[in-house]
Amino acid sequence: MESSKIFSIFSEITKIPRESGHEEHIIEYLQNFAKSKGLEYKTDKAGNVVILKPATKGMESAPTVILQSHSDMVCEKNSGTIHDFRKDPIKVTEENGWLIAKETTLGADCGIGMAVQLVILEDNNISHGPLEALFTTEEETGLTGAKSLEPNFLKGSILINLDSEDEGELFIGCAGGIDTTGRFTYTPRKCRNDVKFVKFGVFGATGGHSGDDIEKNRANANQILLRFLFEAYSSFAVSLCEIAGGNKRNAISREAYAIISIDPKDEDQINELFQNIVSKAQNEHFLSDPQLAGKIGNAPPFENCIDDETFIKLVCSLYSMPHGVLAMSQSIPGFVETSTNLASIKMESEGVIKVATSQRSSINSAKHNAARRIEAVLKLAGAEVTHETEYPGWQPNPDSRVLRVTESSYRELFPNPPIVRAIHAGLECGILIDKFPYLDIISFGPTVKGAHAPGERLEIESVEKFWKLLVDVLGKLK
Repeated sequence: MESSKIFSIFSEITKIPRESGHEEHIIEYLQNFAKSKGLEYKTDKAGNVVILKPATKGMESAPTVILQSHSDMVCEKNSGTIHDFRKDPIKVTEENGWLIAKETTLGADCGIGMAVQLVILEDNNISHGPLEALFTTEEETGLTGAKSLEPNFLKGSILINLDSEDEGELFIGCAGGIDTTGRFTYTPRKCRNDVKFVKFGVFGATGGHSGDDIEKNRANANQILLRFLFEAYSSFAVSLCEIAGGNKRNAISREAYAIISIDPKDEDQINELFQNIVSKAQNEHFLSDPQLAGKIGNAPPFENCIDDETFIKLVCSLYSMPHGVLAMSQSIPGFVETSTNLASIKMESEGVIKVATSQRSSINSAKHNAARRIEAVLKLAGAEVTHETEYPGWQPNPDSRVLRVTESSYRELFPNPPIVRAIHAGLECGILIDKFPYLDIISFGPTVKGAHAPGERLEIESVEKFWKLLVDVLGKLK
């Protein structure tokens, strides 16, 4: 395969720690790569790296093309999996034409884009104009690197983003987003002496990307747990001692648990209630989440629990909070316009419970409206609300030159025509075109499934097609 070198470099990348905010090792790797190839490079204060490569012979007058990916990855693992993302390499398996990380995320988002850039930088047999290979930092936690780019850091007029995850699809637009966080303050109170402590857990949900997978009706473990807690509080004398669910703001919650104190005489009924709710959720998500399950276990005794007033406000507000698709596009059939994700519930410190949510929309006003709706729900329950990490969308340009060239290349190379569309996930393209409004942008990539969740996998054959398309496009951008 022409792409064999890509997999070799991708294998190197999977061994390098690159959790968002801790990317010093991958930055050093990129810098050393540039030095070893005799290529000019620069690094800014945010850790963004750009490596420059001159045009090949006969392409000197071609426009400068920016090839762009991000250097960080979402670090998710299954509960019980021993893996330290700060130092351990990703365990990769090849299975039925896919590269898979079974217990953790794979990091093909966007490690495979990085690998392709590096192969192009070192291969002197590819025809191309002047190149700027841009690697941005902290994309997964707020697009921080892209936001920090200075105007003079880039010179190119065409940008090819390599962070898309569906081969055969060319992306010319994306949603903008904003995070809405609520913090509940509670008063610890002494637990009764005559109670039993039980842990109720929901696990095995498929999870996935809160933008790209939000319309797939996947189970949200937080919602299932809240459904149980609402019913339990409504019918029995229970108190909440501990709660945790979900992790990353841009991932659908796969696991959640709560430890509650109960009257021992109610134990059988409460256990039956939980099993019944999990069974209903399994039936409601039998296709999207075949591994969804619940678990009941004894918990050690707690000295304190959350006061009842905060408990019911927390449960009622989050149980009633919207999650999923809020509106479909009126102009693009089948395209999600606006959505919201109930991402995580964490006991941030004693006396504080943090609830993280994220909203996306291709319409800026609808994005803000969705965030305000979530804010209203949280404020009604007495939570302190903040909005962070807002980023703009990318307005589609159907007259784009790079789109015409890429679409033409795809038709010449492959039997089926490409699909041209926008994506509900947030891409750095929105920020980049906001900072550099003259850019002509397109985004495409190989097929990655289950990004942001353990079991993430990369289709090997699609990488070959991705590579051939990119090389052909670079040669035609004269």
